[in-house]
Amino acid sequence: MTVVGARTRAAAAVAGAAVLAVVAAGPAAGAEQWRPRPGTLYISDIRLGDGIGWSAPPVQRGWGTSYDCLEHWSAQPPEVNVWYREFTTAETATAEQKVLVFATEAEAVTFADAARQNYADCPGREEQRPGIEATGHDHGVIDVEEGATLQGMHTVDTGAQERPHMNYLFGVGRDGDTVTLVRWSSYWGAPPVEAWKSVVRTAVNKLY
Repeated sequence: MTVVGARTRAAAAVAGAAVLAVVAAGPAAGAEQWRPRPGTLYISDIRLGDGIGWSAPPVQRGWGTSYDCLEHWSAQPPEVNVWYREFTTAETATAEQKVLVFATEAEAVTFADAARQNYADCPGREEQRPGIEATGHDHGVIDVEEGATLQGMHTVDTGAQERPHMNYLFGVGRDGDTVTLVRWSSYWGAPPVEAWKSVVRTAVNKLY
């Protein structure tokens, strides 16, 4: 289904509070040891049927610097057991995978739910910026491990003379105590919904 228009500030605040409650455990977890990194996407796993090649540096520890729809999350993400990898093309698309391992499965469930709510509320936050029109999309459930979902967003910058349109796909998946966020974005063409569902399925399957 499609969700159009701005969400209320109250909804965004609730989602933000949920994420803060989960991520706030980060500093306390700093004394813990790093666990073995779960499996992550290879460059060759991103096959969208468009013939465009991808490149990426190795997986790195930490939350990373990409914050599409994540700018209102806690400024202190977990300090251990979180990894990211950024993917780029020579054309218009970018992608990223974040992987987080929690101390308990319950924490992972809470985080995954909060992430989905955060993405659902993102169009409303985007429309608070002058000249931005945003539309959210729920692309449904992906049957893999403990479950995954795919959400999307299309934005239009009415004041931009070049590249006014942006499309995003946000995958959230979980396997036990581990959550992965798998994001695609581009300013050109329709989002590859079915192909990205396959990428998200692969990402979750590769965790363990």
